[in-house]
Amino acid sequence: MSELTAERDWSTAYLLARLELVRAQVESVVLARRRVDPKPDDPYRGVYTDESEVDQLLRPGGRLARRPPPDAGMDAARAALSDKSAGLRQAGTRLRLDEMAVAFGLDPFDVDLLMVGMAPDLDPSFEKLYGYLNDDVTRRRASVGLAIELCGAAVTDGWARSRLASSAPLIAGGLASVEDGDRPVLGRSLRVPDRVVDHLLGRDEPDPAVAPLLVRPGEWPGRRELTVERAVRSGVTLFYAQENSGSAALSYFAAGLERAGKNVVAIDLTLQSGTDDMGRLAAAAAREARLCGAALVVAHVEALAERGASEPRRWAEAPGLIVLTGSQPWDPRWCRRPPLLVEVPPLADVERVDSWARALGDGALGPGARLSRTVGAYRLTPEQVRQAAEGARLRAEARGAPVEPEDIQAGARAQNAAGLEKLARRIAPRATWEDMVLPRMVESQLRSIAGRVRQRGQVYDEWRLASSSAKGRGVTSLFAGDSGTGKTMSAEVVAKSLGLDLYVIDLSTVVDKYIGETEKNLDRIFLEAERVNGVLLFDEADAIFGKRSEVKDARDRYANVEVAYLLQRMEQFDGLAILTTNLRANVDEAFLRRIDVLVDFPVPDVPSRCRLWSKQLTPETPVADDIDLDFLASAFELSGGNIRNVVLSAAFEAAEDEVAVSMSHLIRATSGEYRKLGRLCVEAEFGRYFSELQR
Repeated sequence: MSELTAERDWSTAYLLARLELVRAQVESVVLARRRVDPKPDDPYRGVYTDESEVDQLLRPGGRLARRPPPDAGMDAARAALSDKSAGLRQAGTRLRLDEMAVAFGLDPFDVDLLMVGMAPDLDPSFEKLYGYLNDDVTRRRASVGLAIELCGAAVTDGWARSRLASSAPLIAGGLASVEDGDRPVLGRSLRVPDRVVDHLLGRDEPDPAVAPLLVRPGEWPGRRELTVERAVRSGVTLFYAQENSGSAALSYFAAGLERAGKNVVAIDLTLQSGTDDMGRLAAAAAREARLCGAALVVAHVEALAERGASEPRRWAEAPGLIVLTGSQPWDPRWCRRPPLLVEVPPLADVERVDSWARALGDGALGPGARLSRTVGAYRLTPEQVRQAAEGARLRAEARGAPVEPEDIQAGARAQNAAGLEKLARRIAPRATWEDMVLPRMVESQLRSIAGRVRQRGQVYDEWRLASSSAKGRGVTSLFAGDSGTGKTMSAEVVAKSLGLDLYVIDLSTVVDKYIGETEKNLDRIFLEAERVNGVLLFDEADAIFGKRSEVKDARDRYANVEVAYLLQRMEQFDGLAILTTNLRANVDEAFLRRIDVLVDFPVPDVPSRCRLWSKQLTPETPVADDIDLDFLASAFELSGGNIRNVVLSAAFEAAEDEVAVSMSHLIRATSGEYRKLGRLCVEAEFGRYFSELQR
């Protein structure tokens, strides 16, 4: 028999011994009532429960007929219970009822009330006994008055009644509840929740109301911090940590609490449905933690802050050792007592890589693969790393191959929150460095952006080059160039090389005609962006990053406020943001000073255009023998986007004609693209193919 099984058996045996004491108490009350009952032979006494049945329930075999003096049964039960408990404690047995009394601050009278309340949940015979004593067979739980009487106190005893008040340990701790509030106090029912009964019987499954919100903290990979451990040992019972990008408050507190000898029950409030009763849920979670002898760690309190200060207060003022974390600063309205504000140190890149290595296990990546290069761009908590690693393994198993960097990147992207997708268009990047046709200097600048994202942990943390200002550690880039020169595709390539998703910000969800709304929309975007591992792309950014103008009216003033706010918010962003513009001259100079990398995309030259034509006409595309790529590249000064449009138009025309793509198709498609661009189709440019335009 395992130690845990033995502990459960001993706790149950002790509970049943206590139950016999309750039975003796019931017998004593029954006898006392019979002595003063003016109609002891009333056939309707107890409604449908007659005297003989009560005697049988109290003393199987009719022992009640030879009953001892009224208090002798209780004295015998107390003596047997005392002997049993003494024997168990002497053997060093852990008794759950004793542990619960210590954890919830119960005195012996409270324990007696608890046993009276849950007797029908342990033995169904008490249902009829209580129905008899309540003089109502339908009321099969002890009333408040009956419970006090069974515990040996008078119903007029103010102290005894106060032990079932809302602020008393038994009720405030969620171990019992007083129901039927419309009845007089003494007639209200006393109920013990199923979770409490199950715990005393040795079951450790969490409360069904709390279970969907439970999370398992990851292993803290950072350096040893003593703040939480010292604070717990000194008696601090309320902590708050504001989570910043790159921090891992849940695993940090779990490590500190463990060193202080505390278990952890961790709740993630982002998992709640939005319709949950927060008061009831907070009480159930606090009770769950205390039953387990643990601290309650509540993550993402900001999920409740929008409902008002009363919602976080339910958790902050819950009994026990409480730890709250959130993305917002502490609000004094959340609790009447101040918490210990803890700053969680951000994890260094080497610590994050260690977390990935432990989660993936030995030999997860093939030979030659560098884990630090694969995961360097991700800012995941240890809990997210564990889930991402499991997702990577499942993906590899489904493929029947070892875990590859692509599996890890897919697992990491799966941890992204969905909130940003309501404000932006998510793109899973496909284009790679090989798909681009750009000058060497431009490609080098793009690769430097990816390098900045991967190596900022080493530069800022290990080399101690972090700025002492409040500026974030994000990377901001501006891509400037004519339409179709590859700005958006380059952003996709950078995201692909980092294993990140690309989020294209829809300006229609940002710009608002009402004063102050644009700033609110931008703030929501950046807040959500800090919860995902992705690349933000502001296409046509000059629409919101335009130059501030001289203030001539109220509209100018508020337009300038929008730009100023955006500049300030961009500085605080810790991710990768890419902005594109066709009109670099229209971008505010203050923003240009704040960007990390400025990339100018030139119109492609003749060799580049030749490569672009060749790439667009893929090997799978059927082409005629008369295709002259050199002529197309030298004659028509088109960008990569225009060339793609031309090839697509020609391909559709050829498919309709059921022939291969020919020079004639490309020439006619080029003339159509010229008309869209507002250019004239002249013979000097089209040369010997000009006649194709007459067909």
